[in-house]
Amino acid sequence: MNQVLSSKNGARDVCEVVFIDHQKVERVRQALPSLDVFSYLAYTFKALGDPTRVKMLYALSKEELCVCDMAALFGVTRSAISHQLRTLRNLRLVKYRRDGKVVYYSLDDDHVTRFLRDGMDHVREYVLNDQRL
Repeated sequence: MNQVLSSKNGARDVCEVVFIDHQKVERVRQALPSLDVFSYLAYTFKALGDPTRVKMLYALSKEELCVCDMAALFGVTRSAISHQLRTLRNLRLVKYRRDGKVVYYSLDDDHVTRFLRDGMDHVREYVLNDQRL
């Protein structure tokens, strides 16, 4: 059933009729992952809402680094870096390897590399004239 809606403000980003394409709705419903998948993704996005963690991921996309390296790079304590790395490690965004007494961190896999690169490309495209990006 189609129904005409009135718009007081003349918004162009809202349908002017109510029409549900039931076939499309059902195809998308069948393709939806579980709530657990969406919850984990939302938690990942929330963790990436912290600029320090995003900077750490970016740095690790350039070079494998230890906690001391990152503390020096960002001018914060080793404890602060370790805390942030624990969050990133729990989300499987970073991994570590031990070399004697030193633990080196890197991005967990190519998915994280692509995710970070695509996000940076999106931001750079969105903010076309900002030379700092």
